[in-house]
Amino acid sequence: MFTGIVEIIGVVSELNHQSEDGGTTLTISNASEILGDCNLGDSISINGTCLTVTQFDKSSFKVGVAPETLRRTNLGSLKQGSNVNLERAVSASTRMGGHFVQGHVDTVATILKIEPDGNAKTFRFQPKDKSVLKYIVEKGYVTLDGASLTITKVNDEEAWWEVMLIAYTQEKIVISSKKPAEEVNVEVDQIGKYVEKAVEGYFLKGSSGEPAILQKMVERIV
Repeated sequence: MFTGIVEIIGVVSELNHQSEDGGTTLTISNASEILGDCNLGDSISINGTCLTVTQFDKSSFKVGVAPETLRRTNLGSLKQGSNVNLERAVSASTRMGGHFVQGHVDTVATILKIEPDGNAKTFRFQPKDKSVLKYIVEKGYVTLDGASLTITKVNDEEAWWEVMLIAYTQEKIVISSKKPAEEVNVEVDQIGKYVEKAVEGYFLKGSSGEPAILQKMVERIV
């Protein structure tokens, strides 16, 4: 579990593609600030993707990226020298400055345009999987490349949403250096998924054909 508050920006120093299984091993450097309490098997979010530390030293660490992860995220487009957002998994004493983030990417989104607004920037995104738009609401949360951001505008018909990055945030996350047509990892707010599942239980029959909860309640009353 993460908060979406990026701790530092790391650098991809090495990529090793595994021909036998189709996966990739990444080495992330410039990460000494988050490795002081690191242990093998720890989870670190890399661009919003929860990955397991398999090896580390004082300033760098390695993770394995499975083929499924490469298909579902933008990690497959990383190159040597690419910057990535990094965040350690939460601890019991972590301040919840963002929102509950799992590190499970739902889809990728393309940057449609970037517009300056004073010293801030407005980014417009269009998701590859349009179904995630039902979880995108104005003033709600969305995780983009591991950063917890507030949605400022949504257009369901044209299938896009916008977020604004203030000057401080621009210095702390990798999205600010990206350009139109580039992709970001997207994780929607999981609370919306739980609400949807709960509401469906009231109106839809279960997989085994049992009546919906609402129907059961009505039958008891009448």
